[in-house]
Amino acid sequence: MPTDSESESDDGLDEEEIDEHDSDFDTLLQAVAHDQGLGSGDDSDDGYIEGDSVDEDEEDEESTNIDSETESGYLTKHSFKDDMDAWKNERKELANIDPVYDSDSSTEETTNTIGNVPIEWYADYPHIGYDIDGKKVLKPMTKDQLDTFLSNADDPDAFRTVRDELNQTDVRLTDKEVDLIKRIQSGQIPDAEYDPYEPTVEWFTSQKMITPLTGAPEPKSRFIPSKWEHKMVMKLVRAFRKNKSTQKPRPEAPKYYDIWAENEDQEQSDVRSRLPAPKMKLPDHSESYNPPGEYLLTAEEEKEWLETDPDERKRNFLPKAYNSLRLVPGYDRFVQERFQRLLDLYVAPRKEIKKNDIDIESLIPKLPDPRDLQPYPTQQSQLYAGHTGRVRSISVDPSGLWLLSGSDDKTVRLWEIVTGRCAQIWKFDDVVQKVAWNPDKDLCLFGVAAGDNAYIAIPDGLCDQTRLTVTEEFVKAGFGNSKDAEQTASVSWNKPTSAQQEAGIELVLQLGGTVKDLSWHKKGNYFSTMHSQTGNTAVIIHQISKHQSQIPFRKLKGLVQRTMFHPTKPWFIVVTQRYVRIYNLMQQELVKSLDPSAKWISSIDVHPQGDNVIVGTYDKKLAWFDLDLSTKPYKTIRYHTQAIRQVHFSRKYPLFASCSDDGTIQVFHGMVYQDLLHNPLVVPLKILRGHETVGPLGILDCTFHPTQPWLFSSGADQTIRLWT
Repeated sequence: MPTDSESESDDGLDEEEIDEHDSDFDTLLQAVAHDQGLGSGDDSDDGYIEGDSVDEDEEDEESTNIDSETESGYLTKHSFKDDMDAWKNERKELANIDPVYDSDSSTEETTNTIGNVPIEWYADYPHIGYDIDGKKVLKPMTKDQLDTFLSNADDPDAFRTVRDELNQTDVRLTDKEVDLIKRIQSGQIPDAEYDPYEPTVEWFTSQKMITPLTGAPEPKSRFIPSKWEHKMVMKLVRAFRKNKSTQKPRPEAPKYYDIWAENEDQEQSDVRSRLPAPKMKLPDHSESYNPPGEYLLTAEEEKEWLETDPDERKRNFLPKAYNSLRLVPGYDRFVQERFQRLLDLYVAPRKEIKKNDIDIESLIPKLPDPRDLQPYPTQQSQLYAGHTGRVRSISVDPSGLWLLSGSDDKTVRLWEIVTGRCAQIWKFDDVVQKVAWNPDKDLCLFGVAAGDNAYIAIPDGLCDQTRLTVTEEFVKAGFGNSKDAEQTASVSWNKPTSAQQEAGIELVLQLGGTVKDLSWHKKGNYFSTMHSQTGNTAVIIHQISKHQSQIPFRKLKGLVQRTMFHPTKPWFIVVTQRYVRIYNLMQQELVKSLDPSAKWISSIDVHPQGDNVIVGTYDKKLAWFDLDLSTKPYKTIRYHTQAIRQVHFSRKYPLFASCSDDGTIQVFHGMVYQDLLHNPLVVPLKILRGHETVGPLGILDCTFHPTQPWLFSSGADQTIRLWT
């Protein structure tokens, strides 16, 4: 039986506990009254803050004077005492009520005997703490994944069982808890009894208030100061005065290591952050279906946009205006833009790469001084005037004494290079497209391409060899209509007229279309022609000694622009609109196909050694190919502002030049080395200006002197110029 001292009082609390609570509340009451200045006049701070002393100045500044509030009747000593008595009585009544557990699990006490410690502290140990006797508490037996799977298969309540890691037990959820989880997962209100559509409560009356509501915070003078809050503030103040940091030390960040490093102990200190994918450009007003007028292009701007390269356009579409949105047609470049966007995401950088500190000067290639690369043409020294039309083609004889020129005035003129004198003139019935000297010094003759005919002529007084003749028996024998399988039936070798014979023309070849190009083989016995007909008959090879013409191809791919023979190998080069194809005439096969990545090729020339090729294009680019290296350009030069008309190598000096419609000639130093490991050296030397542009045309042809570092050029201004 309990003793009288141990018996419980009627109100549910022990008398000792009640007395103890009363003494605590009395002490609290005294402290608050002392803080508010309601005491008996004793200013001592005994029992106010144990172990701490507060300066009088601090107390004056930090304490709150409530005398004014007391005078207004807000707080008095007696009213505060009554409130504290009522609060103690309420505490006694609550002690008799049975405890009711809240749904919040944070207030529940754990049943774990090892204490309220994180269980992961013992993850690497076979025990989970110590009991009251100091012995290890072994971990309970845990199931492996197979046992867990089998037990869950047999247990119908497995879906509502969760693991309590702190207490090392399995907890079965109630129906109410399962319903609560389902409601949260489905995005519903957790409380099933809550009615979101209940009628509103009129918190304010309909009467107009004289004094409006205010959102200002309550003044601090209306709050009862807290003793414990005052202690905490004073502790922080003293810590700040002593320059002590009150922040807890941050945990160290985890260390990362480079698994691909050669040294396993090497720490990767600079872990590069991942970069986000590039964002798409936001649409502007020009992408509207009815943009403002200033965003619409004029006819000239639209034409310029169509002629511009797609990579250089500011926009990839033309802004257009429609009266309504339903009139807008379907977008035809949707698939291309989606593909380009995916390609941008694929090739986007994944890591942040540090920018290397590189000297800009070190990136510029070390090129020799142009003064050390002399001689090369630098200035104009001779002007050949006499043509009344555009001078389309020029050619220098192998001896270097005479110059031929063909023009739109349907004449071919022979010039003496040194004096500039016109020695002879040949007149034709059509515009002269091409003139070319025979490269063999023993054969003093040249070819002319004019209209549908190709002419072979010999200048008067320049050569001593026996003239080429076409007898009547030769014409009747039908050599122009040979029955050989590879011979063309559309070419006839004819005898020139008496007037043509007097002018020095020896042979006339009639082709089925306008002859655009004529080029000689290095031995001088063969020459090729290219005319405007499509198909395999566009390119024909002719042999002078046998008066034969052959079609080398059964089928041609693309529109042919130029043809020429390789200077050192039995190769034949055919230039189409987009590609340069090299064929072996002896083995009758394709050797390689060069791709200059151009829209339209205009000209080509081969280095005298035969291993390098330069290609000029109408889209302002000059491509240098190394045949031993690749079928792609080794170097692409883009210095001209208009289309390139002709490119040419010097046969004796390491020079090459290109002429363009912009009225300039670009002269380059192009040294080719015998060592295959040494790349060709290309150095820009000089820009020659002198020709005038006539409309869209500028310089139409250029060629080097066979023995001197001289350059000849002809243009649409009806002149021929010599640069030395």
